[in-house]
Amino acid sequence: MSLVIVGSLAFDTIETPWERRERIVGGSGTYCSLAASFFTRPKIVGVVGRDFPPAVLKLFKARGIDTEGLEVRPGKTFHWEGRYGYDPNQRETIRTDINVYDGYRPSIPISYRTADIVFLANIDPGLQEDIIHQVRRPRLVAMDTMNHWIRSMPETIWHVLKKVDILFANDEEVRMLTEEPNLIKAGKKILAAGPRLVVTKKGEHGALVFGRRLVFGVLALPCEDVVDPTGAGDTFAGGFLGYLDKVRRFGHPEIRRAAVYGSVLASFTIEDFGIDRLKTLTRREIEARFRRFKKLVSF
Repeated sequence: MSLVIVGSLAFDTIETPWERRERIVGGSGTYCSLAASFFTRPKIVGVVGRDFPPAVLKLFKARGIDTEGLEVRPGKTFHWEGRYGYDPNQRETIRTDINVYDGYRPSIPISYRTADIVFLANIDPGLQEDIIHQVRRPRLVAMDTMNHWIRSMPETIWHVLKKVDILFANDEEVRMLTEEPNLIKAGKKILAAGPRLVVTKKGEHGALVFGRRLVFGVLALPCEDVVDPTGAGDTFAGGFLGYLDKVRRFGHPEIRRAAVYGSVLASFTIEDFGIDRLKTLTRREIEARFRRFKKLVSF
């Protein structure tokens, strides 16, 4: 099988109550692709400026990430600056510089268009729909979104939802999109629009997976030191979809295990700033933490 990930590659400036880091590598496509690479050989679609570090592009290739769909343009890479308080689930956006994303419309390489799984990470929902039209009968299409698009383009999101199989969104976004405070009712409302699954990310409280005949809750692995929560949700999605691409089955047992692997990968990401922990992470560490997770939830 094959997995195509369409998302942002960026520089992030992160401020926490304990430390500040300037212009570290981030972006939804970056986190998702690196996480998925532990299970499969993902293909990435996005755009960067000429200031994007060549060392990261080498890392992608070393991890088996196909970069044919990655465009390098004159100018600066997308930059986001945010601040976290003592509650890692809450963050404030200080500044966003779209830079090379101004006017960018993702183009899927011909070799990517027969992908089995397509992930539309957090981008303009109009572009997400355009990407769906560029691929040929994928077995699974997943999308993410955020409160900015929900406020500005809710009708477009509902239209795109008719064409996807999985929605990834955090609990605040699910409530905002559906105008429903109860997550179970909100999940059912989204399922009625078309998706087969709604994966509701709940930060340090884990995730809930809703299907028409499935409700599955997964804990976030308890972590004593949360250094940087940025990218945890994208890492979760990468681990989730990367595992499904590896096993080539989408039944309930595989969905449950994919959610646990997603949670495991996210637990590593938050241990360091940016993608630093994913650079050193090994498959042996992932499997050891997976076994630890099984002990945590078994009774």
